[in-house]
Amino acid sequence: MRIAIDYTPAVRQQAGIGRIVRGQLAAFLARPHGYDVRLLVVGRAKDTDAASAPLPLHTTLLSERNMVRLWHRLDSPLPPVEWFTGGPLDLFHATDFVLPPSRARRKLLTVHDLAFRFFPDAAMPSLHHYLNVVVPRSVRRADHIIADSHHTARDLQSECGVDPARVSVVQGGVDHSRYRPIRDPDRIAAARRRHGVGSGPFILAVSRLEPRKNYVRLIQAFHAARHSAGLPHRLVIGGSKGWLYDDIFAEVQRLGLTDWVHFPGFIAEEDLPALYSAADFVAYPSLYEGFGLPIIEALACGTPVLTGNNSCLPEAGGPGAHYVNSNDVDAIADGLVRLATDASLAASLAAAGLTHAAQFTWDRSADQLAAAYRIALAQ
Repeated sequence: MRIAIDYTPAVRQQAGIGRIVRGQLAAFLARPHGYDVRLLVVGRAKDTDAASAPLPLHTTLLSERNMVRLWHRLDSPLPPVEWFTGGPLDLFHATDFVLPPSRARRKLLTVHDLAFRFFPDAAMPSLHHYLNVVVPRSVRRADHIIADSHHTARDLQSECGVDPARVSVVQGGVDHSRYRPIRDPDRIAAARRRHGVGSGPFILAVSRLEPRKNYVRLIQAFHAARHSAGLPHRLVIGGSKGWLYDDIFAEVQRLGLTDWVHFPGFIAEEDLPALYSAADFVAYPSLYEGFGLPIIEALACGTPVLTGNNSCLPEAGGPGAHYVNSNDVDAIADGLVRLATDASLAASLAAAGLTHAAQFTWDRSADQLAAAYRIALAQ
């Protein structure tokens, strides 16, 4: 059977969805699977992308922006993806929320989350409108749907009326040869130096700067925790700029925290395990997530996590996280103080987190993906 998979997120997005698509497909393609697989990239791919991909890349004639306009904004049925992947398909897998036109016998769609439904103010109005049009339309047209978590699967059922039989859960994973407790002081010191972290204790937050990540409340809670308990920690917020992030920097200025809150920008995977390991704990009080990959990564490095009690976050954190109400600044502040000052709590969470994270592997994710392909083809 011939299947085509949209590999675009794997070459366009360094974190989040891109990391999930790369990890899942690398593990899936590394094992016997019995399919003739084609990888599609919408727009041009760099030579470095082609060199690092597990299979040759099939690209479109037009740029990604123009293909999006044609396929999704104009809802054109032409050109189908088969024009670029080389002939008829038994299955086409769209990996990033939207389903382009395809004549495949079965069409599979991955929906990573429904944040645009629950937090309309957390994205630019044009993007919010676009997602509200194209994602439900893609869900209707797909024969089968993949969700990153059981919570997202339930959201698809409640918000989009999707029959549970049409949904498979394929969770993300962690490369445990990379994400593990790092004890090498030279490696940790080098990562600290590269990202301007300094030598003192710190709390790490990792995610793109955007409203849904709840960084304004985290900064307010950090300010309160410093004053109530005299915490010596710095707050290190690593991530690239997304959208509507000005309030984050403004809050640091307003509270006089410029010496205590550090923004190193995007942190490459090469340094993440060392920084996770060096941090006293990771703060991830997001308002809503589809999977929460940084939580699993931190736990795999033996670092406890403070996170929200919403969406899929308890699913990701399991017994390795301390949960708070992400909308309550006082609750976040109390959680910061507890993890920073209660060594026995932090140690017990770290131990439980290592065990919990061990189940999240890319091989397990590939098994779930293969099962979703079988179900889609059989329907």
